[in-house]
Amino acid sequence: MRFSFLFRFQNALLTNACRKYSTEALPRALRSLKAKSTRNTVQYYVDSCRVRAVAGNGGDGCISFLSAWCKDQAGPDGGDGGHGGHVIFQATHSKKSLNHCHSVIQAKHGGRGMNKDCTGKTASHQVVEVPLGTLIRDGTGRVVGDLQEEGSMFVAARGGAGGRGNKFFLTSTEQAPSVAELGAVGETLTYTLEVRSMAHLGLLGMPNAGKSTLLRAVTRARPMVAPYPFTTLRPHIGMVPYDDYEQVAIADLPGLIAGSHKNHGLGIQFLKHAERCRGLIFLLDGSDSPLDQYQILNHELSQYSENLSQKPRCVVINKIDLPQAKQSYDEIKDSMQVIGISAKNGINLAELLRVFRNMYDHEVD
Repeated sequence: MRFSFLFRFQNALLTNACRKYSTEALPRALRSLKAKSTRNTVQYYVDSCRVRAVAGNGGDGCISFLSAWCKDQAGPDGGDGGHGGHVIFQATHSKKSLNHCHSVIQAKHGGRGMNKDCTGKTASHQVVEVPLGTLIRDGTGRVVGDLQEEGSMFVAARGGAGGRGNKFFLTSTEQAPSVAELGAVGETLTYTLEVRSMAHLGLLGMPNAGKSTLLRAVTRARPMVAPYPFTTLRPHIGMVPYDDYEQVAIADLPGLIAGSHKNHGLGIQFLKHAERCRGLIFLLDGSDSPLDQYQILNHELSQYSENLSQKPRCVVINKIDLPQAKQSYDEIKDSMQVIGISAKNGINLAELLRVFRNMYDHEVD
């Protein structure tokens, strides 16, 4: 009884997302005329990382006494040390991923004080740019920062203050102080950075369902494609441009298996990627029991998070160029709203791109 209600609810979601649209109703997707890059370097999308912020130490104060030509004992002239640099996270629209963040972020130390009242150099702050909507969690998992606006900052680690030289300790009773302060040690703290939203739509499916092939077919992204499962271990992002200058971000997510909500096959980590997508595209392998795949994926989503199972969705059956997949598609399309494509041969991709744009306009953006 519960499964029947859930299936009717999900079928209603699919009816809204996967209904047919004419070419006049929605802007058309543009195909890039520029060739894809031939470099071996593949850019991964990093939506979560753990960093250690190490602030700079303050410079030590100086112990010095001035000796001028006209006065041998002119008094103390030791300068103060410079302050250490902070580690600061700053939100900006120019960054979309966290792949530039190193595991250890080190700020510079302050300069030590010198004689003749010369103050040491104050170190510049280490500013790390992060995408808009980045959540910052401390070591206990508590959210301590939420960078939503352009230019907003979070001081992750404060630099140490510079030590004072012996000139500071000059008093009426102590005319020759021989003491100075050491620079304070900067903070060292550990944080977890998470991007709140990684893409407009995420390709969700079992291993080897053709997600990477589809992303290659509709965008200029270059995820690895191979005839074996789990070729994708990190998300890849591709942009689909339309003729009204809008762009829809599509994420190729690692494949899920049965028991992913119990962390089978790194399932928890992969489900977190799906949680950061605003809408989901269920890509099913039509040659291998697509209905069973859909039920497994639904079960994993509902077990992990009820909110994740209620995201806008669309069901796509891939590999309809194969006779078995074509037969499965013909049997399923009468009972639920699905789209049949062949990512390898480019069959019906134009219709799928119109559905992407409809979800972006009405349910995602």
